[in-house]
Amino acid sequence: MPLTPLALDLTDDVTSLTAAVCDIESVSLDERALADAVEAALHLLPHLDVTRVGNTVVARTDLGRAERVVLAGHIDTVPLTVEPANLPTRRVQGQGGEVLWGRGTVDMKGGVAVMLRIAHEVREPSRDLTFVFYEAEEIDSIHNGLLLVQQQAPELLADADFAVLLEPTDARIEGGCKGTLRAEVSTKGIAAHSARPWKGHNAIHDAAEVLARLAAYEPVTRVVDELEFREALGAVLISGGTATNVIPDRCVVTVNYRYAPSLTEQDAEAHVREVFSGFDVVVVDNAAGARPGLHLPAAKAFVEALGLTVEAKQGWTDVARFSALGVPAVNFGPGDPNLAHMDDEQCPVEQYTACEQALLRWLA
Repeated sequence: MPLTPLALDLTDDVTSLTAAVCDIESVSLDERALADAVEAALHLLPHLDVTRVGNTVVARTDLGRAERVVLAGHIDTVPLTVEPANLPTRRVQGQGGEVLWGRGTVDMKGGVAVMLRIAHEVREPSRDLTFVFYEAEEIDSIHNGLLLVQQQAPELLADADFAVLLEPTDARIEGGCKGTLRAEVSTKGIAAHSARPWKGHNAIHDAAEVLARLAAYEPVTRVVDELEFREALGAVLISGGTATNVIPDRCVVTVNYRYAPSLTEQDAEAHVREVFSGFDVVVVDNAAGARPGLHLPAAKAFVEALGLTVEAKQGWTDVARFSALGVPAVNFGPGDPNLAHMDDEQCPVEQYTACEQALLRWLA
């Protein structure tokens, strides 16, 4: 006999709802209980068509509006801590006022609660809405619920014109995101006894040229849709050698290139190969960024309604998955991203309310 889903009351204020969502544990790959609760709550709203894909819940209006907007947020969290136990949540007095403390309060169940409140409160939105509450964002991308929806039920996202990912941004608008590429730059030597190094060739010493090129590298800032994306290229790992008495015959420097969304994956790879011309370069991961699309009507209306300045997202987020579908997207949500995943994760309660009110101004 199936268990009755834990109940979420969407009439609660957004902070209380955030606490309720956080208190349903949903560490990555264990999101079923929260997905059940979200699905059950949304099924009570007659203006939404609700679809389940694994532990991802998609709800859509169908009002024939001229534009369709996606509001998306992941329901999983990183693992809980034992000491201090960061669930259940609790309200405490912080330096700047009251905060909600506990796992998920920043990343990103506050955004999820805002989405649930919008779903409940906005029965006739100015634009058709698609809500995506997706699983497994915090782990390997093969499990990512947004990716699985794109693969298994693409029609649920195919008609989107604009997307807002409610990742924590400290209640500011961050447009698009940068792409990210990882490559292994290798040097080859000849192994020999370390007492007789002239019999071999030291691959680690050759890596000095790789590091020298990185030290001399001058990253550029590219303007995309009026936002400045600061590129970066640097070493993140280095490995080589087999024993302390053996001249190493191989050394690998792993580099990470964060590139502006105006570049394609192919552009980024070509640039890295040019920087390390003459070395063996193997690209091991490459994900393009996302353009903000701030020139589009939905994006303009979003920025105007919120009355906030827009900054470029200097990292990579799932807005890139929307970009791959040709859907411009921005990041906007409660919580300081610098506190995400920390043992003392916490968010000012006023940010939950501010984000909810901002989206209401835009959509109602």
